[in-house]
Amino acid sequence: MYGRRNAQGFTLIEVLVALAIIAVAMAAAVRVAGLMTQSNGLLRDKSMALLAAHSRLAELRLEGRASPGKRTFTCDQGRLKLRCEQTISIGPDNRLLQVNVQVLDASRDAPPLARLETSLARPQVKAE
Repeated sequence: MYGRRNAQGFTLIEVLVALAIIAVAMAAAVRVAGLMTQSNGLLRDKSMALLAAHSRLAELRLEGRASPGKRTFTCDQGRLKLRCEQTISIGPDNRLLQVNVQVLDASRDAPPLARLETSLARPQVKAE
């Protein structure tokens, strides 16, 4: 009747199944690589924004004449266009200033990339 087949190699179905498995694995790898690249860019932007916020706080400390109020200004870092929003208010004990600096991406409406808060000594008014 039927003779025993002495087949060597893979059938077409086996090859197609193997290719489908490889294609799914490759698609997942490409997706992961894309997500890693995107999150790396966001991490870089957040690091640069944090650097801009630290720089602004250092400027306020060095100036020594911060006054209460809100101020918005550009604080670009290299090619990254940033907008800083600085809010200074008088602390509850009337001796300190509460400083809040948040840094946003100037090119789009998104949550802040970085936010820093600190207290500074309130400048003393000299009596003459």
